[in-house]
Amino acid sequence: MLALASVIEQQSIKTVLLCGVAVFVSQGAFAQSDQQRISENEQNASAEPLPSVLIQTKKSRSTLSLPATTLQSLLPGMNPLKGLHQLAGVTFQSADPWGNNEQNFSLFIHGFSAQQLGYTLDGVPLGDQQYGNYNGLSPQRAVISENLRSVLMNSGAGDLATASTSNLGGTIESFSSDPRTKSNWAMAQTVGSYGASRSYLRYDSGEFATDTSSDESQSFYLAAVRQRARAWDFDGVQGGEQFNAKWVKHLAKAKITAYYNFSDKTEPNEDSVVRGTRESFTPYTRPTTHPDFRFAQTYLTPQGEPPQQDGANYRNYFGVAQRRDHLAYLKFDNQMGSNSNWVNQVYAHHDDGLGAVAGPIGVAGLPNLFKVYFPTQDLKQTFGGSGYAVRTTEYNINRFGFISNWQATTGAHQWQTGIWVERNRSSAYRRWYALDATQPLSPYQQPQNPLITQYGSEIDNQVVQFHAQDEWQLQPDFSLQAGFKSSLQFADGRFPVQPKVGAINGGSTALPEGNITTKQWFLPQLGMLWRVSPGDQLYMNLQKNLRQFITYGAVGASPWSLNNQSAFDLFKRTAEPETAMHFETGIRSRRQFSPQTAPIPGLTALDTQVSLYQVNFQNRLLQISPTPVISSIVNGNPILANVGGVKTQGIDIATTIQFGSRYSLFNALSYNHSTYLDDYSNGGNRVNTTGKQVPASPNWLNKTMLKANWRELEGQFTVDYVGKRYATFTNDLSVPAYVLMNVGMRYRLPFVWNGGINHLGIQITNLANRRGTSTLLVGAAAETYNSFPIAPRQIFFSLSSGY
Repeated sequence: MLALASVIEQQSIKTVLLCGVAVFVSQGAFAQSDQQRISENEQNASAEPLPSVLIQTKKSRSTLSLPATTLQSLLPGMNPLKGLHQLAGVTFQSADPWGNNEQNFSLFIHGFSAQQLGYTLDGVPLGDQQYGNYNGLSPQRAVISENLRSVLMNSGAGDLATASTSNLGGTIESFSSDPRTKSNWAMAQTVGSYGASRSYLRYDSGEFATDTSSDESQSFYLAAVRQRARAWDFDGVQGGEQFNAKWVKHLAKAKITAYYNFSDKTEPNEDSVVRGTRESFTPYTRPTTHPDFRFAQTYLTPQGEPPQQDGANYRNYFGVAQRRDHLAYLKFDNQMGSNSNWVNQVYAHHDDGLGAVAGPIGVAGLPNLFKVYFPTQDLKQTFGGSGYAVRTTEYNINRFGFISNWQATTGAHQWQTGIWVERNRSSAYRRWYALDATQPLSPYQQPQNPLITQYGSEIDNQVVQFHAQDEWQLQPDFSLQAGFKSSLQFADGRFPVQPKVGAINGGSTALPEGNITTKQWFLPQLGMLWRVSPGDQLYMNLQKNLRQFITYGAVGASPWSLNNQSAFDLFKRTAEPETAMHFETGIRSRRQFSPQTAPIPGLTALDTQVSLYQVNFQNRLLQISPTPVISSIVNGNPILANVGGVKTQGIDIATTIQFGSRYSLFNALSYNHSTYLDDYSNGGNRVNTTGKQVPASPNWLNKTMLKANWRELEGQFTVDYVGKRYATFTNDLSVPAYVLMNVGMRYRLPFVWNGGINHLGIQITNLANRRGTSTLLVGAAAETYNSFPIAPRQIFFSLSSGY
């Protein structure tokens, strides 16, 4: 458990590194010296408190860095996106304490949702985090959490060089750790509530030279993790295996890095609870019935219908997300001279994914669908005699890309330019399988021999992004930044398998095919950074960005999910990508005190950042649901249209009070006001949304962390306040505010193994066992929404050694 402190004034790169915080410095040399490559073993041996949040002082926007040590102190193996919830202006919700279940998490930064942000790992794009992803993978599937070095959050539009087509509202950049300079074994074991177990093992080779006549060296590490955790509200075991390998070779003026990640993840899912004025039965949780197959059969009528009184909150037999990913990159950092460097990186990503739901065949809509394919057959017998059918969406992603960035300094100017090119071939197939009454399928198996292939999409998407920027140092304490980026997308979608007439709601005869080319040549950025005094900085940033159209077939807010070819052609002619103009300004301040100057006895440091922002969001693209229940198992083609704009204004205030090396108190207060500027039409009626608050994103947030350090024992106590959230576009329904508390303790054991320090820890999440709503699924104008609950109190014990 680490002190939550903000480092405002960088005295030197060496000082920060010695504090154990990995800092991303844009103008640093890539061929590091021996002094810069400080041993992580030596860092870990330090007993000094480590900063938990680092404010990036060389940015003209609000940029915060979260070291991996902070993530592990909150809960070993935590999703890095959930760790960002500790930062000002960030809301992360999930129904599990790890934040690992991708079906039920949501993320908002300054009113922008997860799918409107950009994500990278070591510069490699990770896509837009759609649940059924088509262009990437989640950060926790791209790197083992324990192998992270840091996570960088830009709450505005993000750096121009970020490889993303969705970073409308900010970027989240993750960085994997490099191999250690000394040979080392590291392990960590966490066990806890609901049979949770996470086992981590890593071997570092240490630096070794292949040619003893030169000062060149290389090193590598191999790491693996296995996690199992039973869901708290149903009988399903979530988890998987993951493997990382990283090799780094240091040359005289260059650095070569190779990275490989394999992730195999299986997550049985609970269903979201449907809430609203039309529902007479609204349980707190909506668990599936697996593995009690006998109960699952008696739960249904002979016709395969759930109890009528359960309404839309009927119980499925199981739901599951299965994901298998391979991600690799090769990176060459070349210091071309004393004032320039050139970075080239190639990467590849392959994903096989499957999302499955085993549900009753008699729920609204399914009998009509099945009759299209089996007009005269007995549906129950056709689907295995159980009364259930298994619906899958089967995904495939094949991405290849190239990133090149060049940087040089001439006089008072620091120039930067680069290009990103990617080709992504993705597919999504909707299939239906029988659930055999004698040998029922489990969520841990892959179904075979589909009875129906309802549709299949194949989309070829090519992206080209170019950027150029100049940072002009007018005075030693004053600099201006100016630049732009161009974003081009060339997408072509086809449906090798078309649905039969009647198989999709709305009378669609065929899903649309065709290409859409989007070219935005000039997306400008202008920034200013003024060092007012040695302890104070004033920054300002104005930037425009866009979110390219989603290239997904038949599902989601994608042009290739529209009802027919005419609707697609009209959208292609008239719709524009979502754009946002960000203005942000703020002050960073750091004060250090001696015993003689401290205004409060014992106070040694006071760090503060105040950030104000305004965003004008244009061409908001809304997916208007064709079904009254948001997560209906029978999806129909949405209405998709630009429906106006959103105006966002807000302020973040983050303060850390430090009392020597033993105590620190952190508080982050955030206010965000995001409102719609226009009404819209749902195809028949006008929906009055003008002036309404953007749902699911709260106005008020407050995060508090108290840290104490007593020699070998460290303690951490956090309090998290999330304000009232609206649950519909018209704000007729809402969920109340809540407060969650978490506590953690870590004890440094009095013995050393393999040159590393050993720790024993305990973490308690949701200390007061608070009930309430975590994730909101918003898709309707009024009267209904879906939700997931807050996970109950859980306790975890961890033992770590050598890291």
